[in-house]
Amino acid sequence: MRTVLASALAATMLAPLSAAPPSPSAQAPAAPISALIEQVKIPYKEFTLKNGLRVIVHTDRKVPLVAVSVWYHIGSRDEPVGKTGFAHLFEHLMFYGSENATGSSLERLEALGATDWNGTTWFDRTNYFETVPKGALDRVLFLESDRMGHLLGVIDKTRLDAQRGVVQNEKRMGENEPGGLVQYAELDALFPEGHPYRHSTIGSMADLNGASLEDVKSWFRNNYGPNNAVLVLAGDIDLPEAKAKVEKWFGALPAGPAVNHPDAPVPTLAAPVDKVMYDHVATASVSREWVTPGINDPESTQVQLAAYLLGGLGSSRLQNILVRQEKLAVSVSASVQQFEKVGMLEINASVRPGVDPKLVARRIDEILAEYLKTGPSADEVQRAATSIVAGQVRGLEQVGGFGGKAVTLAEGAVYSNDPDHYQKELREIASATPAGLTAVARKWMGRPAFRLMVLPGERSAADQALAGNIRHPAYFRSPAQGGAPAPGTPSPTPAPAAPAPKIAEPPLAPITSLAFPKIERATLSNGIPVTFARRAGLPLVQVAFQFDAGNAADDRAKLGTQALLLSLLKEGTTTRDSIAIAEEQERLGAGIGVSSTMDATRMSLSALTPNLAASLDLFADVVLNPALAPGEIERQRARLLARIATEKTQPQGIAMRTLPPILFGAAHPYGVPFSGSGDEAGVTAATRADLVAFKDSWLRPDNAKLFAVGDTTLAELMPMLEARFGKWAPPAGPKGVKNFAAAVPAPRPRIILVDKPQSPQSMILAGLITPLKGSDDNDTLDIANDILGGSTSSRITTDLRETRNWAYYAGTQVSALKQAMPLLLIAPVQSDKTGESIAAARGDVVAFLGAQGTNQPELARAVSGATLSLPGQFETSGALLGALMRLDLLGKPDDYYVGLPAKYRAMTPASVDAAARAAIDPAKLVWVVVGDAKVVRPQLQNLGLPIEDVAAPPATPTTPSAGAAK
Repeated sequence: MRTVLASALAATMLAPLSAAPPSPSAQAPAAPISALIEQVKIPYKEFTLKNGLRVIVHTDRKVPLVAVSVWYHIGSRDEPVGKTGFAHLFEHLMFYGSENATGSSLERLEALGATDWNGTTWFDRTNYFETVPKGALDRVLFLESDRMGHLLGVIDKTRLDAQRGVVQNEKRMGENEPGGLVQYAELDALFPEGHPYRHSTIGSMADLNGASLEDVKSWFRNNYGPNNAVLVLAGDIDLPEAKAKVEKWFGALPAGPAVNHPDAPVPTLAAPVDKVMYDHVATASVSREWVTPGINDPESTQVQLAAYLLGGLGSSRLQNILVRQEKLAVSVSASVQQFEKVGMLEINASVRPGVDPKLVARRIDEILAEYLKTGPSADEVQRAATSIVAGQVRGLEQVGGFGGKAVTLAEGAVYSNDPDHYQKELREIASATPAGLTAVARKWMGRPAFRLMVLPGERSAADQALAGNIRHPAYFRSPAQGGAPAPGTPSPTPAPAAPAPKIAEPPLAPITSLAFPKIERATLSNGIPVTFARRAGLPLVQVAFQFDAGNAADDRAKLGTQALLLSLLKEGTTTRDSIAIAEEQERLGAGIGVSSTMDATRMSLSALTPNLAASLDLFADVVLNPALAPGEIERQRARLLARIATEKTQPQGIAMRTLPPILFGAAHPYGVPFSGSGDEAGVTAATRADLVAFKDSWLRPDNAKLFAVGDTTLAELMPMLEARFGKWAPPAGPKGVKNFAAAVPAPRPRIILVDKPQSPQSMILAGLITPLKGSDDNDTLDIANDILGGSTSSRITTDLRETRNWAYYAGTQVSALKQAMPLLLIAPVQSDKTGESIAAARGDVVAFLGAQGTNQPELARAVSGATLSLPGQFETSGALLGALMRLDLLGKPDDYYVGLPAKYRAMTPASVDAAARAAIDPAKLVWVVVGDAKVVRPQLQNLGLPIEDVAAPPATPTTPSAGAAK
């Protein structure tokens, strides 16, 4: 408490950066959590087909969209010995056509305007999901039913080998990241030999290589029947319509065999297990880990809440002590990964550079011991519960996606046989008591822990072997006991079936055009313009300031000044310290964000409508009165330096820091790292006076615009904004000016090879500057980019991923910066194919701009996808807010999005080719390759480009040395 009071006193002694606003509702109470829980409802109806397919229907008419979510109750925990990675491999195979719908499902979904679509595999399930315009629902149900019941006829060894290669490159990509081997060590330590959760979902290279065609077909026959699946339809649909459609498309599919899942007891370590790993990380990390009970255990929710209180809240014990007060860590967390049968609880701290990791480990243990002794306070529990429920309210904005309403219902049905399971969890959170949480925390976090320390250094051979060859001893029960068959046990072969009749792909029904909300405008008395769009339905309001600043405005002499300033804005005002700000956000269920793009700096508020007045008070204090306390400056400086160091260990981070100054020149506003983090020298040199000067030059009312979206009206909102921001006066000095007159260097095509030893993949990043600006008419170029490399069915993606199987993803993007429009080509590829991948990608670009220009089917797909996906792009209030800010930034008219379909439909192959050829010159591409130089450099010799060898950028040193912490 003394530390908190001293921090608050120091803040009040600093000169304020602007006058405090009136605070008409500073004492406004937060809405009770019971009232918030009432808002978290997903009413549904359900039915089951004769073949066992369970169907859940939720009606939401706000947008003409329907989310389709198919969950198969099969995951990596169900994989037999020697067949790890099969569930995930099969997820990939399911995307590449079926007997009545040949060709890529990815291409079909894009052409249908699907948004929030994907497929994922985890320990307990495999799911496929997409949100589509209502008129495309029959088509999507046809696609889902056909791959559920008519897949095996199109799976051959060629397709298997192709997706095997893609999956292996996905595995390489994950392992190429800093800390990419940690999960293997965690699973190996936490679970005993043979436990179903002991191996990773991605599997081992050996098992993936050994997967035969009959293996994967047996996996499908045994596990993908409709009786092992749940289908959720959420959105613009009702029960009678759903029944008719689902019966039509799924009713004739036969049930599959019953699926028996292996036992998965919750293990406890006999004694603490210590491990020190070395990896390509910039900063050391320390963790404590336990296995906890699964989703349906009576104590599951309590364990999750106890961990969240310890290290998940912005004002948690670990955050306040280790990060804010003692400044031993740059970040800390505590959370539970929750699975059906078990959970994995982890406390993790990223050690501040210069701090001994052993000290951080000791302090974690001491803080944990004190937490288990005293437990949380009632206020902590209330703030945590409010934060969690507010997050659930925000999740209800989406009918589909990774965490929307369809997923919530499906998860409850699959794991708990209860689509309303989320409500049970919320009730448990709301009724949680300090005493109950203390008892549960002692029970589960008081057990022996896996104590892991990850230090900068070279990876050991043992850790690399563990990643590729997880050990799988015999762990069998009979299938009757729920066990998996032993290795070599043949799968039951069904009797030959009569050939299924050909099923016709249904046409699209009429699809409603985009109905973009009405845009309203007003002005505060001090001249700040306000742009508003109403979005009713959920009690949420989003408000944001957009300043004409961004990474391009950063101090060229002290690069990173803006990033340092932005990191401080939520860390203390002249009346509140950082803990008070975090606590008040939690109490209100509000979220304050600070971010930047290349052209703009943004400060945003997400508020619950019942708490809007009090949330705006807090937001106004953060915007107008940052204290920039010296102690906080030094804490955030260390954190930003650690972030830069981390970027310099990440393959894509290295590339994204290397390329911009090469393309734009070091003096150009855009010639800065794309992340906006700056560089070590600038961040180290920036003083408080520099931060104040930057704020006064750029984050000021005469350089700001306000945007708002949500469940209110402009008439209701304006008095609230006026009361808090209407008297904000600009400082005396002039506004900042960006120097876009700075010369851009003439393009000098070459390969810049950044050596990153022990890399199983190479990160390829190429770029050029087109003659366009983001404010120009670039819609035709966007379609051209979609065809070339901007979609999953684009030429470059298809070539490097699907045809050659050298990459998990690859493609191009055009970035609509206000004063420029660079084109980037990105491809992380397996190391031994680096040179060939550059040649192939370059060949794809040349062919597209030459004799093999746009063809009509490609254009039709791109136009269809771009047009039909528009309604789904603005489903959430946050997405709508972002659209309003983009329209203003790039000078687009209010009806821009509404007019796009007609513009797309008027395009021809000739017009698309003309736009691409005018903007893209492949001879100007500069290539950055981040990889193991000894492996990669010989492959680049015959590409006809000069090669510049560059050592990997040095990361900020972390002390003590790795050896000192053993």
